[in-house]
Amino acid sequence: QVQLVESGGGLVQAGGSLRLSCAASGRTFSNYGMGWFRQAPGKDREFVAAIATISTNYADSVKGRFAISRDNAKNTVYLQMNQLKPEDTAVYYCAAKSAMSAAPIGYQYWGQGTQVTVSS
Repeated sequence: QVQLVESGGGLVQAGGSLRLSCAASGRTFSNYGMGWFRQAPGKDREFVAAIATISTNYADSVKGRFAISRDNAKNTVYLQMNQLKPEDTAVYYCAAKSAMSAAPIGYQYWGQGTQVTVSS
């Protein structure tokens, strides 16, 4: 079982930056594929970014602006978000899966989410 706790959300102006963190429980964090998803009001949850051992994967809408990374010593995955746009406003969720891949599917564990609001 893996428990995930997100932090770092907030209100930012368009063009600004935020860094989300996701702290994971468990001693096998380094064996898990990790991802970030988001859900805007009235919309389905969508894939944002994922990381395996070193490989990464991004949604087209965030390529070049967002960067995912992980620190296995701290059991933490990060999402650095730059050049934020109002359409990035959503609840952001951290996710984990026992398969070490950066594919946007197969996630078994989810955090509670953190709100990101980008004002225009």
